[in-house]
Amino acid sequence: MLINLSDAFTSEGYVAKKQAETELTQISCRMGDFPIIEKTPLALTLTNLGTNKASIEGRMELTLAMQCDRCLKPVPTKICLHFVRQAVSPDAYSKEEEDDEQNFMEGYQLNVDDLIKNECLMDLPAKVLCKPDCKGICIQCGKDLNEGECGCDRFIPDPRMARIKDIFEAKREV
Repeated sequence: MLINLSDAFTSEGYVAKKQAETELTQISCRMGDFPIIEKTPLALTLTNLGTNKASIEGRMELTLAMQCDRCLKPVPTKICLHFVRQAVSPDAYSKEEEDDEQNFMEGYQLNVDDLIKNECLMDLPAKVLCKPDCKGICIQCGKDLNEGECGCDRFIPDPRMARIKDIFEAKREV
């Protein structure tokens, strides 16, 4: 969805509240593709900050279908977005002068989907767990350890101690 920001850039004292629906069905990144299960409309407040400058404040809640990082069970993850961004009109915008990228702008139009995607990517959790004490899966057989032990030998010797182990085994043979 595109929203025209011409009035926000040119009208001094301009403040407008708008609701915007998003057409996004999933958030894609290097971690994977996460379908959007539930979403609220984006509540926007557009404010003129001076000649050719506007403030974009937004609030929205999304629920993404993510997986537990330990046991791979599906976990609905709620993300509450609240952001304040500044936009500069295309007449005044120069990539050399600005540190802040405006990849959510298309001329005088605000691309709501791009803005939501950018903000959502910054708010994704670093680790998703189905429960805080999730035990994960067995590295040998793949059984979910939250459901019970599998009986596999999961002992992994410390490779730094391999030489000492060799010495003890050599002494035992004598």
